[in-house]
Amino acid sequence: MDHDILTIEEVASYLRVSDRTVYDWAQKGEIPGGKLGTSWRFKRAEIEKWVDERLGGRRESLTIPPVALGDVLAPRQVIMFGRTNKADALNALVDRLAEMPEVRDPAEFRSEIFRREGLMSTGVGLGVAVPHVRLASVSDLVVAVGKSDEGVADYESLDGKPVRLIVMVGAAEEQHAHYLRILATIGARVKNEGLREKLFAARGPEAVCALLGDSAS
Repeated sequence: MDHDILTIEEVASYLRVSDRTVYDWAQKGEIPGGKLGTSWRFKRAEIEKWVDERLGGRRESLTIPPVALGDVLAPRQVIMFGRTNKADALNALVDRLAEMPEVRDPAEFRSEIFRREGLMSTGVGLGVAVPHVRLASVSDLVVAVGKSDEGVADYESLDGKPVRLIVMVGAAEEQHAHYLRILATIGARVKNEGLREKLFAARGPEAVCALLGDSAS
């Protein structure tokens, strides 16, 4: 993944509008973007220019510093999957996050995860998917990870490859900066080919957690 390429959710969070608004603008050609497969993607520089033109010269950088995944991820939040499909994998990860006190309405969390998947797949390519939501019923940042040796073939990833690593993120509605930072951090981690291959080969939750949480690797 490239931090200069943004998803609908990232653009919506930056502009402080709904995902549906960005989707409608993109469909109508009112905002610069394009489709890669079935998913909309946007160039950071073009979105900044678009905002700059509409706000009379005001410009805010979308460059986002990383945050430590080790601060929010523990082995209990990592699931090692056998043969599974997309719906079962997402449900299992939601169930795991529903055990955490930060997720105060598991039903809403589950509904929103699947609603966004219906809008566009979060399979970003390279064997990785990053389903994520920002809700008022989530009190603080939460993360769960699913790993599949066989790969989830029906995830509809951007590059058509089975998804082997799913990183699910939930954040509070007001955690705009935290939300974008954690997504940027995950992107940086899985973009590293060496680290990604180590994650795919990891044998247990402790190993997955250590690899993702180690900012030095």
